[in-house]
Amino acid sequence: AQQQRNLDNIVLQQPRIGSKRKSKKDAYTIFDTEMESTSPKSEQDSGILDVEDEEDDEEVPGAQDLVDFSPVYRCLHIYSVLGARETFENYYRKQRRKQARLVLQPPSNMHETLDGYRKYFNQIVGFFVVEDHILHTTQGLVNRAYIDELWEMALSKTIAALRTHSVYGFPVNQLFDMLLEIRDQYSETLLKKWAGIFRNILDSDNYSPIPVTSEEMYKKVVGQFPFQDTELEKQPFPKKFPFSEFVPKVYNQIKEFIYACLKFSEDLHLSSTEVDDMIRKSTNLLLTRTLSNSLQNVIKRKNIGLTELVQIIINTTHLEKSCKYLEEFITNITNVLPETVHTTKLYGTTTFKDARHAAEEEIYTNLNQKIDQFLQLADYDWMTGDLDNKASDYLVDLIAFLRSTFAVFTHLPGKVAQTACMSACKHLATSLMQLLLEAEVRQLTLGALQQFNLDVRECEQFARSGPVPGFQEDTLQLAFIDLRQNVVSHE
Repeated sequence: AQQQRNLDNIVLQQPRIGSKRKSKKDAYTIFDTEMESTSPKSEQDSGILDVEDEEDDEEVPGAQDLVDFSPVYRCLHIYSVLGARETFENYYRKQRRKQARLVLQPPSNMHETLDGYRKYFNQIVGFFVVEDHILHTTQGLVNRAYIDELWEMALSKTIAALRTHSVYGFPVNQLFDMLLEIRDQYSETLLKKWAGIFRNILDSDNYSPIPVTSEEMYKKVVGQFPFQDTELEKQPFPKKFPFSEFVPKVYNQIKEFIYACLKFSEDLHLSSTEVDDMIRKSTNLLLTRTLSNSLQNVIKRKNIGLTELVQIIINTTHLEKSCKYLEEFITNITNVLPETVHTTKLYGTTTFKDARHAAEEEIYTNLNQKIDQFLQLADYDWMTGDLDNKASDYLVDLIAFLRSTFAVFTHLPGKVAQTACMSACKHLATSLMQLLLEAEVRQLTLGALQQFNLDVRECEQFARSGPVPGFQEDTLQLAFIDLRQNVVSHE
């Protein structure tokens, strides 16, 4: 510019207009006398726009508050003075097309996280916010036809990218259609995220009833999880809720998932019924697949104890009861009544039934394995003539273990505790019978048979003591009837 205009060398000694950061107001007024608007950057850096850190406290910041456009305006002014405005316009548009292609190229791992999608969409929107601002603050550096062309390219490339792995007045109908198409993909991404959340909750739980020592703590728990128990309310502090920490945590994460589903449906022009249906279907998947797998993994974990299994049964019982509150929660945020035609129901309650049944079966198996461990200590001398006049030590220890175990079952549903007790007694009777039948190949002394009889009496006494309430008369003792008859026949 100096050479073309034969300017005096003293110009070089003048402070550069843009050498120091000026306020936005100054940047705009510099060229007000020569042009109504302003312009991008020099050929060396026209594609890079400086983001300013300062924020406007009085109003929501716009593009001009977040991006320093003065280098663009300065370049446009210089090229205009030199009579080469068209050269700069062509250069600017060419460079921005290249940058648009880079912006529209999604990261390879974008589909793995919600944050990946968020960054991808933000950079696309940001690109067009900048172009929209340039359109309205310069005289022809870009025009509507150029921006529309870029936008069409952006739509096609964005839709293609999303199919494989409030926007400044631009038409987004195609995006709406595409977003509906990828709804299932979005749901899968959410389910993957919540699988990790549930896993962390279940892994960190102590599987012990939640203790509370004050009214404040009590109200905090019932504020997180819908639970009412007048008997527990009457009890003095300290006291315990029947469920462990993972119950309110899981319940609240289900609600967070529902909120995430609702967020996706915003501004997609869907009816309330469509939104309600989408949320219920996604929540059913969360329960029947994601949460179900997490619970099953815990239940099938090696070395899981009876105490943990009992707590899981109690927890899933309370979570199942809470599903009606989740139904109401969805109704409240979608304003679609449950009786509305075609409304999807939450059938995810089966998740908690299935988990509970799996835990029950694991308890029965676990009990039988413990009984087998005690029986391995049995050492009957079938040829002995001595008699201790008391039950064998291993059996006394086994009965003590069963008593303490069934004492923990007090909070279990009645049928579960009864089934577990009956199953344990039948397994014990069958195992003792097997010991006796194996002994028939050898000679049995009267002393050995009397010792065995004392052990059977110990088992019968345990059955009569009612280790688990709810059995009618001698129902539990019937588990040992065949064993008793075999002992009598041997005698």
